[in-house]
Amino acid sequence: MDVTDYKSWVCLICGWIYNEEEGLPDEGIPPGTRFAAIPEDWRCPLCDVGKAEFAVVEF
Repeated sequence: MDVTDYKSWVCLICGWIYNEEEGLPDEGIPPGTRFAAIPEDWRCPLCDVGKAEFAVVEF
């Protein structure tokens, strides 16, 4: 059984969460896109900070 370990990344400023499994299809980021694969100039859709302000969520 192949289980892909997708992660969620939370914006440390506003709390918005990017889920790798879901992606952001409305922004052209298909489901399954790893956070590292998102362009470096991408901004949080809620508060407009950069990728550096995100941290992986550990459950």
